[in-house]
Amino acid sequence: MSQSPKPNPWQTFNTSTLLRLLLLFACAWALVLLIGYFYNVIAIFTTAAIIAALLNYPVKWLSRYIPRGLAITIVFLFTVAVLIALVTALGLEVIHQGQGLTARIADALKTQNILPFKEFLGNLNFERLFDTLQTGLISGIGIVQNIFSSIFTLIFLAVISLYMLIDGEKLWFSCLRLIPAKSRDRFAITFQRSFLGFLRGQLLLMLFLSTASFIIFSILGVNYALFLALIVGILDAIPGIGATLAVLTVSLLILASQGWVVAVKVIIACIILQQIQDNFVSPKVMGNALEISPVLLFLALFIGERVAGLLGVFLSIPIAGMIAAWMRAEEVEAQASVPEQSQELTNKLEVPPP
Repeated sequence: MSQSPKPNPWQTFNTSTLLRLLLLFACAWALVLLIGYFYNVIAIFTTAAIIAALLNYPVKWLSRYIPRGLAITIVFLFTVAVLIALVTALGLEVIHQGQGLTARIADALKTQNILPFKEFLGNLNFERLFDTLQTGLISGIGIVQNIFSSIFTLIFLAVISLYMLIDGEKLWFSCLRLIPAKSRDRFAITFQRSFLGFLRGQLLLMLFLSTASFIIFSILGVNYALFLALIVGILDAIPGIGATLAVLTVSLLILASQGWVVAVKVIIACIILQQIQDNFVSPKVMGNALEISPVLLFLALFIGERVAGLLGVFLSIPIAGMIAAWMRAEEVEAQASVPEQSQELTNKLEVPPP
């Protein structure tokens, strides 16, 4: 018995399909406009939700030994104290070191004797990189000033995070009601493993790499070690090319400020740290939280930046990983259902007619 040929997709394309595609495009466009209009509100509540979700991990652990209300109080006050200490101590020191590094490189660029590789760095367009660093540092200072001037925003952010942490379970089940009933369990598992798992793992990796880089840079006698270690940790958060970009950026900055001997030592140390992170630390911390093609990864980055700016850059990768995990689960479920359907069909064929 010959099988009928598969229909051409264009033959099944009708007015109803076109109308659905147009409605889908219109909804997506309206969502982009809505995000742009309420960007500040969405950014505050999204940041508060992420903070509450991350703080929920230590709260769960403490809840095994003490009441949950007391655990929330301890974790929240400890987090606020740590953040204030980091901003007042490390934040000002990082800005001071960044200003010192840029001033030293600016002097080196003007003096041929101090920078023997000036032509080489010129071919690499190093001056543009230096200008970008100066612009970023100025922007960082402006952000810090805005943070101190927008103290009420920080207070609201902390209060919203606290209430989300207290009523997290109720809010979570309320959000799950928006998902179809048959997909709620899968959405909950995928969200916790891919989205929250990626954010938690990425923060731990940034903390590990920044701390290890600061220790190694201090041992090697690198000037402005804290500022450079922070650059390594932040750039490493970019999936795909973050590690290479971090090594290249820090090496060029050290080459311009302290010479090629220290730069070579730093390159070797960074490569060793990256290998330790990729082969030993990252598999244990990240697990399978991010299983996505590099092409889709970069596509998600560009789309996230275009749709929601800086917030979209940070959230695009975990969202893309969550979508990829959902599609893999759909494929596995479909493959598992094929043998069951074949077995049912076989059983029906084996039953003799009455």
